[in-house]
Amino acid sequence: MKKQQSGFTMIELIMVIVILGILAAFALPRFANFGTDARIAAMQGALGAVKSASSIAHAQALVKAPVDNKIQLEGAEVVMVGTYPAANKAGIGAAAQLSETDFSLTDAASGVGTFTVADKTKANCSFTYSIAAEVNGVQAAPVFVSTDLTVANCK
Repeated sequence: MKKQQSGFTMIELIMVIVILGILAAFALPRFANFGTDARIAAMQGALGAVKSASSIAHAQALVKAPVDNKIQLEGAEVVMVGTYPAANKAGIGAAAQLSETDFSLTDAASGVGTFTVADKTKANCSFTYSIAAEVNGVQAAPVFVSTDLTVANCK
C-alpha cells in the first residue's frame, strides 16, 4: 500500500511567497503616499526645535543678560530681541540650528516680526515664529503658528 501525500511542496510555498512579495512591491506605493507624512513630520520636528531653542535661549538670557543683544548657545551666537531670539536666521534660526539646505527660511525685518520656515519643495507647508518689539521694557513671548502644516498644504 502506498501512502498518499497531501499538502504543498516547499518549492510551491516559496514560489507563492515570492509572487506575493513582487505584487506587494508594486502595489504598496500606489496605495500609500508616505512623502506627505514624512514632509509633515519633518516640519513638526523643526517646529519642536524652534520652540525648544526659544525656551533655552530665553532661559539663558534670564540667567546672563545678553551683551549687545547677543548670547552664546552651544558655540553659536544668537541675536536677541529682549530676552527671546530675534525672528531671523541669526536669531531663532541660529538657536534652533536650522539649515537652508533643509528648509526655506524667510527673515523678519530687523528681527522683529515674523520668521517663516517652509519646506523646500512645498512653500505652503510652513510654520511661523513671531516676536514683537519690547514695550516699556517688557518682552512678550513669541507666537508660534503651525496651521499651515496640513495634508493639503504639504501634499
